[in-house]
Amino acid sequence: MKATFGGGCFWCTEIIFLHTNGVNSVLPGYMGGKRENPTYEQVCSGATGHVEVVHLDFDETKVSYQDLLAVFFKTHDPTTLNRQGEDVGTQYRSVVFYHNEEQKEQTEAFIKGLEEANVYDNIIVTAIEEAVTLWPAEDYHVNYFNRNPENPFCAAVIAPKLTKYLKTYQK
Repeated sequence: MKATFGGGCFWCTEIIFLHTNGVNSVLPGYMGGKRENPTYEQVCSGATGHVEVVHLDFDETKVSYQDLLAVFFKTHDPTTLNRQGEDVGTQYRSVVFYHNEEQKEQTEAFIKGLEEANVYDNIIVTAIEEAVTLWPAEDYHVNYFNRNPENPFCAAVIAPKLTKYLKTYQK
């Protein structure tokens, strides 16, 4: 089964889902924009309309789509428009790209449940959009955190986020 999420920098999101039981693969890429085969630099300019996403292949017998939504919403801020932390721009917007009507309905219900439970102090701005063409990111983005742990961004931002996640979920 497939799932695609945009929750800020795909380096941050990729490593979380790589450590999620039942997720077989995680591919960083770009979705939702108007340019074919965009580059990282083009997406970062904000001119393409694409979002940095992670595209998951998962085993429904080990993890449900509902569980993946829970991970997604717990590991990024769905209340900031076009921003995650210091990363600002439409390419960092919070979005769930659904692959079928069931995913769309589950996502809508999940967000409604979060809102009714007042989980966040601010309104959820996560968009729900139909999945379109996934443009895989350049090879150097794949498994970025594991290949670049000395990178200052990885050490300062991603490592603490992963540590916090692993205390709650373990693959």
